[in-house]
Amino acid sequence: MSAASGIAVSPELASTFADAVSSKNVRFLKISIQNESLVIDATIPPLSTLENDLNRLQSLLDDNVPAYVLVRLDDPPSAWLAVHYVPDTARVRDKMLYASTRNAVTKSLGATLFVDTIFATSKEDLTPTGYATHKRHLAAPKPMSAREKEMADIKAAEREASSAPYNVNAARQSPFGAGVGLKWSSDAEAAVRSLADATEDYLVTITIDPSTESLTLGSTTATTVDELGSKIPSCDPSFAFFCWSEGAAGRRIIFIYSCPTTSPVKHRMLYSSGSSSVYQTAKSLLPPLLLAPRKVETSDPRELGASFLRAELGQSNEPSRVGTLNYVGQPGVAFARPRGPPKRR
Repeated sequence: MSAASGIAVSPELASTFADAVSSKNVRFLKISIQNESLVIDATIPPLSTLENDLNRLQSLLDDNVPAYVLVRLDDPPSAWLAVHYVPDTARVRDKMLYASTRNAVTKSLGATLFVDTIFATSKEDLTPTGYATHKRHLAAPKPMSAREKEMADIKAAEREASSAPYNVNAARQSPFGAGVGLKWSSDAEAAVRSLADATEDYLVTITIDPSTESLTLGSTTATTVDELGSKIPSCDPSFAFFCWSEGAAGRRIIFIYSCPTTSPVKHRMLYSSGSSSVYQTAKSLLPPLLLAPRKVETSDPRELGASFLRAELGQSNEPSRVGTLNYVGQPGVAFARPRGPPKRR
């Protein structure tokens, strides 16, 4: 931020601007710095709309000399636009002087009267076309970080859900519909049923069609547990049913809910709200006890493997996600109470 220059508004400028505000007969008021004071350089009355009057501003400005221009707006006519005109070709000393004085102009004349500001470096910035570009820039959405965009998507989904008619007799539902509302396609249902007769390790993936909120068959393939991670989509959420023959442990069908963090927020919420109903429906499609009692969830399909599945299903002595260590970082070592300070003699 530039340091203040100490240059103040002249009494003549303050009086002229006050008259212009009350009389509304001034379109442009040009201000210059002379003898370390802000003084009136020229005034132009309104003849037409602001966009048309901007063409008259070209003759009021010099190509190489900075200036301030106060512009009365059309709507509302009591509002003003502050123009800080500092050409690229101006002298460095003039650029610094006008940059350090610009706040004094609006503060001294009444900051509440000025609703917009333009920083112009050439006359082209103050043409009707340049002013239209400026207004489009103001109306454009503000840039957002990935986190801000994610929160905006969530709020938009909540607003969309809250706009639906309220049914006092209906149970509370997710913004993306209740889980029981997911309709299974015949292909997806048949593929899951067929796992009961599978004689080898086999994978069925199911996806949700967001437009209809229905379950569709993604893929069916024979695969080993070591290849499992490469067979599940790595960028989009999905549900997977993996028929796994694990030696003495027997044959089990494992329900896997994969939701990569790079997928759209709306899709992640949709799959999250539907995972429980998909699992419960699959239990009714398969013979009793064939579907594993625990669901497996992952945000990175690449971590899926034999040891990961055993840990998630409670078939391993290893903890499910993160191991627990004692204070020195060694498992199984009892806590050793630290010795106290030596006794004073």
